[in-house]
Amino acid sequence: MAAGIIERIKENIGTVIVGRTEVIDLVLASFAAGGHVLLEDLPGTGKTVLAKSLARSMDLIFSRIQFTPDLLPSDVTGLSYFDQSKSGFVFREGPVFANVLLADEINRATPRTQSALLECMGEGQVTVDGETRRLKEPFFVIATQNPVETLGCFPLPEAQLDRFLMKLSIGRMSREEERRMLDRFIVDEPLETLKPVADAAEVLSLREECRKVFVHGDLRDYIVALTQSTRQGEGAEGASPRGTLSLLRASQGYALVQGRAYVVPEDIKEVAIPVLAHRIITDAVRTGEREDRIRILLDKVPVPTEDWSAR
Repeated sequence: MAAGIIERIKENIGTVIVGRTEVIDLVLASFAAGGHVLLEDLPGTGKTVLAKSLARSMDLIFSRIQFTPDLLPSDVTGLSYFDQSKSGFVFREGPVFANVLLADEINRATPRTQSALLECMGEGQVTVDGETRRLKEPFFVIATQNPVETLGCFPLPEAQLDRFLMKLSIGRMSREEERRMLDRFIVDEPLETLKPVADAAEVLSLREECRKVFVHGDLRDYIVALTQSTRQGEGAEGASPRGTLSLLRASQGYALVQGRAYVVPEDIKEVAIPVLAHRIITDAVRTGEREDRIRILLDKVPVPTEDWSAR
């Protein structure tokens, strides 16, 4: 059942997004695992289109916040205001009360406003004026940010970065892909005519199925060994225990997207860089340097061999 739902969603998104199959797989794996995604790329690479395509394919409520330096936390979560007709305060929901939230250029906003998403992403709820309100299920954040070298950016603090299951980059199109994009969009607007291929109940079932994906004990040891290795070496603070759990969940999600009910070592290797690179604190500023560090660790940590489908 899960394989059929995922395949329909992938095909539907593929009618809008040219190429980028691997990125789509990772985003769907994050969704199935119940995590959130941070996309770091230059403007115009398709980040917004990907988020909208995902929401429309799943028939989910989509909301977008354009983060700017003057954005306030209440612009994100909502606020209580006095309604004279009711002689009392009324809560007006903010854009976080949606299923798929696009937090566009999140590092343009001040740290105070960025932190408004911490409770939403970590606990699926919003607390305003002492009252806690649950967010709609499923709740999935796709945040985009400009490269850290870009002027006018406020780097996300470690606590905020740790809330994202994966950090991805869509990357540049090849010559052939860019030509296919022109052919596809020269007359039509595929995003405007995109129809849902799964409902909320079906996509929620993906999260239930993800938790059931089998992870062999030796692979659990391998996951722990990988995250432990990020904490070794001078001048580096490795991934937190949340990172260890995130690597497990992401591996389960990726296996599900690949149509398997069990995790293999290749699943862990595939998601290790998107899950771990942004969680380690080193002297390296550029994303590529952190990713290189994870690649080195993947080569060093021994990979167990076993029948991974055996329970």
